[in-house]
Amino acid sequence: MTKQAFVALVTCFNEDETINYQATRAQVRRQVASGNNIMCAGTNGDFTALTYEEKVRLTEEVVDEVGGRVKVIVNAGMPATFETVKLAREFDRIGVDGIAVITPFFIACTQDGLVRHFSTVADAVKTPVYLYDIPARTQNHIEPDTARALAGHGNIAGIKDSGGAKETLEAYLQIAHEVDGFEVYSGPDHLVLWALQNGAAGCISGLGNAMPDVLAGILKAFNAGDIVEAQKQQATFAAFRTDLYALGFAPAMVKRALYLQDASVGASRQPALLPNKAQDEQIAEILERYRLLQRL
Repeated sequence: MTKQAFVALVTCFNEDETINYQATRAQVRRQVASGNNIMCAGTNGDFTALTYEEKVRLTEEVVDEVGGRVKVIVNAGMPATFETVKLAREFDRIGVDGIAVITPFFIACTQDGLVRHFSTVADAVKTPVYLYDIPARTQNHIEPDTARALAGHGNIAGIKDSGGAKETLEAYLQIAHEVDGFEVYSGPDHLVLWALQNGAAGCISGLGNAMPDVLAGILKAFNAGDIVEAQKQQATFAAFRTDLYALGFAPAMVKRALYLQDASVGASRQPALLPNKAQDEQIAEILERYRLLQRL
């Protein structure tokens, strides 16, 4: 099976913080040109700061721009099952390739509660649903036994693991070996190649916003059986990740790096992520080191 890379696409904003849909479309075209699939309204897309109506229009714009050239997954996850289902039905209507559902945040969930939540969403739509585990941000973790139980649902197609722990990723990959059709997508950018080598269907990367060609290069080389080249590309990707993420909150650093490459993407909508001249200089130095400033 051909492995696939998705980029957790940034959402572009104007100076007044309204969504810049044209700039977002330009980022879609950039990723498609590199050969990457798209995930929108995820962590790197400022989904917690988007309104319900914005998420629907954003998805419509992205799907229209993609035009069937690559796959599109969109995140519908919200704290309440009711709103998650409502969003998922809209995405189902629009015609995406997959609906990711991040674990509920703010509200502490039992594992039984998570089973009910994800099953209810999957029951409500025809589009394949993907579990989305990122416990550091939501404080709710999909235990491997819970993922195994949900893997038996006819419309739950896989899981995105953004936990960063190899032990958990290995447990999810074991489920994929046991349950036909259940796919695992790795979120941590330093584990892309490792995950591919251990049975992952692909990756969903935030860092790929700033370094799309290298991300695509890992997948291209791996699919071609050129492990040496894949390792080379992964080493570059991991080193860039280490340097950039040392400066602050990962999605914010990715967005700021992309902003310094192309100001049309705008700033983030989050309250604590204000521009910082000294930090911008550090990010610019990193971009220059990896020869990224001249690409856009």
